[in-house]
Parts: sequence; C-alpha cells; structure tokens
Amino acid sequence: MKLEKIKEERKKNKLTFLIKDGSDVFVNTIRRLILEEVPTLAIEDLEIKDNGSALYDEMLGLRLGLTPIKTDLKSYELKENCKCGGVGCARCELKMVLKASKKGYVYAEEVKSTDPKCAFAYPSMPLAKLAGKQKIDIQLTAILGKGKQHTKWAPGLAFYKKEVVLKVGNVKDPKVIMENCTDGVFELKGNKLSVNKDNFYDSHLLEYYAELDKGITLEETGNTIFIVESWGQLSNKEMLTTAADILVQKVEEMEKLI
Repeated sequence: MKLEKIKEERKKNKLTFLIKDGSDVFVNTIRRLILEEVPTLAIEDLEIKDNGSALYDEMLGLRLGLTPIKTDLKSYELKENCKCGGVGCARCELKMVLKASKKGYVYAEEVKSTDPKCAFAYPSMPLAKLAGKQKIDIQLTAILGKGKQHTKWAPGLAFYKKEVVLKVGNVKDPKVIMENCTDGVFELKGNKLSVNKDNFYDSHLLEYYAELDKGITLEETGNTIFIVESWGQLSNKEMLTTAADILVQKVEEMEKLI
C-alpha cells in the first residue's frame, strides 16, 4: 500500500491524500477509528454559579461541550486508564473557568484554562451574549473521551471515495457544461473544455457531468481518495497516526486472545 498527498489546506484544517493498493475494508477501518476511537478533550462537567444570559443552563452547557479544545494526548489519559482510578486528577481532568460580566458577546478566549496548551481551539468563537448587569460564572471540567460515546469527542470528519480519471473528448456544447458546472472543475478556453485539477478532487458532481454529455467519460483507477478535516482539537497528522496506533493495539490484543 502507498500513500500520496494530493492537497493540504491548512486554513481549512483539511488534508486530501491518495491510497494506492488499499482495500475498502482497511480504508473504512481507518475512517471509523478516526471518528469513533481517537480521543480528544471536551467539557464534561459544569458548575454553574451564575448564568444571567438569555441561554438556559442546558443550552449554554451544550454549546460549551461542543466547542473544540486543543488536545495534548501525551499529557492526558482516559479516566478508565488513569492511575487515580477515575476519581479525578491533573492527569485525567482539565479545569477551566469562565467569568464574564461585560455587556456584549462572550468569546471562547475568555475561558481560562489551567493548561495553556489545552484551550479552546477558536478564540473568537462566541459562546453567549450578555446585556447590562448580566454575568456568567462557571467552573468547567474537560476530560478525554471518544466519538463513539458522544460526537463532542469526535476529532473531525473522515471520508473517502474512489479515484476516477476524467476524460474530455468531443463535447457537443461546452457552454451547457459550464452553465451546470458549479464547483469549478471545468474551464472554458475558446470553445474547448479543460479540467481544473485544483478543484477536481473536491468535486462530487463528476457522474453528473458525464451524464450531461457523452464526450465526458469517467474511468475508475482502483485507488481511493481519503479526506480528513480536523475540527481543531488535533492536527490531521495526529488524527491519522493515533488511528494507526489504535489499530495496532487492537491487533496485538486480538493476537493475545487467539
């Protein structure tokens, strides 16, 4: 099996790469491990001392729980694996504090973390809005968890599709194709269509274009395009390497059982 990077979009936290000679079973296993098994930090417990905002306690708690936290997997353990036995210690819990009393929006950057490496990933994300004399005072506890327990612990998106070769032959009416091309896959130069490779791998309309004109054909290569998009807790590389490590651990555990 070989991997080949196609495109890395750092501003979007998105990585697209090609998998050659990999089975669908293996590729789907990696996808599921990323979504369900790779752990991240997320808010689990709240002690709300004061919430004068328009949001109910439950709504504010849900918003805080779904706000991505930068995660250092080397510094934290899952509670079930921690030496404290799950009672709660600096190794398995991250303490944070949110205090705000200023009129206007309350942003994620106002949440103070006891671990500077592990703060909310997007400082400018709004959490609530306060009117005059309203305030918020909340003690937060974040723990490691997995996406299979709750989506707030999922590190991002992971999906794949089959690679195809797009061939442009004798197209009857290139202008019709351009009128229906909403994702920038094609470019029209004179009266001739050409393929924009920068947008090709992101397109989900290739079969549609082939149906519009018989001069456009698709041919599968047998390879797989894999897309990973981080929500900010971990980098795409960390998501992939952690998923690989988990797969190795599971195989080793199975070997022992056999």
